[in-house]
Amino acid sequence: MAVKITKDMTIGEILHINEGLAPVLMAGGMHCIGCPSAQMESLEEAAMVHGIEIDVLLARLNAFLEALEK
Repeated sequence: MAVKITKDMTIGEILHINEGLAPVLMAGGMHCIGCPSAQMESLEEAAMVHGIEIDVLLARLNAFLEALEK
């Protein structure tokens, strides 16, 4: 896998990698992708605010990217 999403990336950085990750984020409960905080907060910080299990969300995001490589 060339790119791996990490918990210290911002949502803005993640969407810059692949805009197709937006639905994955939203399906995981992260509905703030257009919020100004999405450019400053880490994924881990945003997940904590929204009560989202970061490890599950990371697994889904990285699985999406892995599927694109196949």
